Amino acid sequence: MPTLPDFAERTPDKPALIMAGSGETVTYADLEARSNRFAHLLRTLGIRAGDHIAFFVENHPRFFELCWGAKRAGLYYTAISSYLTAGEVAYIVNDCGARLFVSTDYKRDAAIAVPPLCPKLEHCLMIGGAAAGFASYEDAVAAQPESRIADEVEGTDMLYSSGTTGRPKAVKRPLQGMAFGEHDGALAMLADAVGLHRDMVYLSPAPLYHAAPLRYNMASVAGNVKSCVSGRRG
Repeated sequence: MPTLPDFAERTPDKPALIMAGSGETVTYADLEARSNRFAHLLRTLGIRAGDHIAFFVENHPRFFELCWGAKRAGLYYTAISSYLTAGEVAYIVNDCGARLFVSTDYKRDAAIAVPPLCPKLEHCLMIGGAAAGFASYEDAVAAQPESRIADEVEGTDMLYSSGTTGRPKAVKRPLQGMAFGEHDGALAMLADAVGLHRDMVYLSPAPLYHAAPLRYNMASVAGNVKSCVSGRRG
């Protein structure tokens, strides 16, 4: 089945993502290059297949390069609600065993309070700025190549409940060791369920940390569908 690299080669200038508010566009070529840079950065940091990362990011043009970079590096990635407090975020970071935590300048006030609460957290990056305990995400990925990593393998998300009946909970699905893009049954099932096709636009007004918006948008990209995402949520 076609993969993100295939679409980036065949339709490099096609929008993979458009931010509805600003009109900022991320093409398939952009997403391929940026997710490759992030995957290389993960390997540079010593993060390997089966490891875990977490991000505390509002609806942002760089959100999906984190997802696709982690996915092609064989990781578990957790998108954390951008409405949570620092203590609530730290609980999830600790519980999932994240080695890397990524946030944004917009979430700075809560984000900077997280690392001191997470003794096993190894690396912290901030998009759109830098702060105490955080390196610049843009500077870190800029030093990495746009080529594919040599050991691509399929990763997956690991998303948490809202915690309304206690602490947030997540289900850790076993990784299958499949080659990246070999066959993502979950994304294929979503694409079939809503009849996604490459000539359509998928409008996503919801916060991307939620399971449904995240997975439907990932399925859209995997199906060569243009996603139109609402701006800042959280």
